[in-house]
Amino acid sequence: MSFWDFIVNASYFVAAILFIYGLKQMGSPRTAKKGIKLAGIGMLVAVVFTFFHPAIEGGFWHYLLMLIAIGIGGGAAYKTGKAVQMTAMPQMVALYNGMGGGAAAAIALVEMYSHAAFEHGLALILMAVVGALIGGVSFSGSLIAWAKLEGKLDKSFRVPGQQVINAGLALLIVILGWSIAGSDDGAPVLVTLFFLASLIFGVLLTIPIGGADMPVVISMYNAFTGLAVAFEGYVIDNPAMIIAGMVVGAAGSLLTWLMAVGMNRSITNVLFAGFGVDDGAEASGPEGEMKSVEGFDAATSMAYADSLIIVPGYGLAVAQAQHKLWEFVQALQKDHGVDVKFAIHPVAGRMPGHMNVLLAEAGVPYDMIYDIDEINPEFPTADAALVIGANDVVNPAAKDDESSPIYGMPILNVDAAQEVYVIKRGKGTGFSGVQNALFFGDNTRMVFGDAKQVCADLTSGLKQI
Repeated sequence: MSFWDFIVNASYFVAAILFIYGLKQMGSPRTAKKGIKLAGIGMLVAVVFTFFHPAIEGGFWHYLLMLIAIGIGGGAAYKTGKAVQMTAMPQMVALYNGMGGGAAAAIALVEMYSHAAFEHGLALILMAVVGALIGGVSFSGSLIAWAKLEGKLDKSFRVPGQQVINAGLALLIVILGWSIAGSDDGAPVLVTLFFLASLIFGVLLTIPIGGADMPVVISMYNAFTGLAVAFEGYVIDNPAMIIAGMVVGAAGSLLTWLMAVGMNRSITNVLFAGFGVDDGAEASGPEGEMKSVEGFDAATSMAYADSLIIVPGYGLAVAQAQHKLWEFVQALQKDHGVDVKFAIHPVAGRMPGHMNVLLAEAGVPYDMIYDIDEINPEFPTADAALVIGANDVVNPAAKDDESSPIYGMPILNVDAAQEVYVIKRGKGTGFSGVQNALFFGDNTRMVFGDAKQVCADLTSGLKQI
């Protein structure tokens, strides 16, 4: 081993330690910021020392291309990262995740087009092929997810014979992949067809999926990207890529499983059932009249409560009401001595941890935020509950109605609170298209309007008491 081989490998080892430790720190909101910085430092170390890798050939021009690519990618990431609103974070995550999958697929294509992968046996060729497949699917699928979240693709599409088409395309991909692995030089035409088929498969796999499943889809493609990076790291003999990819793949896979459990659904059901697809069907659920109140009346009731549990949902993010909500909570605590807690459902919002990020941005202390298992036993003793822009995650039909498409899904037991106030823009249903029995409950009052304005009205109402 040469001196530079040792230095580069040592830097990759340091980077791997930073990746793993950084990910561990991200497991807690208190240390997540530190974890992100450590993982970022690890990536910086890996990138910088890669320039000294003895395997890099081509001299000045290759180094120049590397610098240009880093400059373009880093510049775009810095600009978009500084400008993006918290409400747009899910689509940015989806977009960046797609870029990672596309980069891994590009590495595989280069290795196969250059015939480099075919010089090291069947195992390495298969790694390249599988990495290209997973990376391609993650790239195109993540772009579709981004388009859905960004509002560029408002509807979900399910063509006749969708599953048959997907199955046929999957079979074609397997045939092309095996043909590439069995060839002597990779047959560039087959490689191109294989990659295009992978991109189309990612599109067809994601287009039918409704908005309710986006948290699961985002985490699933995150896992795909990690696995693709790990496979291609093996192909080009880069330990840093292998370790980083394995860490991301494992974390993404675990998160996907946790999200599916949070919805009481299997991964196959997420991919093929079309839950949350807006097909224009009439919403099912209870009939009756929603009882509405003005913001002042709701604020008065909550001011005289001893305990209040707040459930944030996607409507909070859309309205960017997190700061106004926190002002209201602070007034409740300071002026009226109300014990306030926040209840977070694992699939609330458009990506895992979406609500936690919004509340953290507003300055809500971490010890006021509780997950579903911690908070559910407290609803029966709570004087009041406030739901802001959440629907399916508080729908009692998940517990009571076996015919409901969300039956069995773990929910926040808001209906058990003494009084329930729901801030909602209108009378529409949630992602699932199922009407919410909670909104018609005897102990429920609706406060209609934009969440940001309503939270401001609630705070003003407190000042009049």
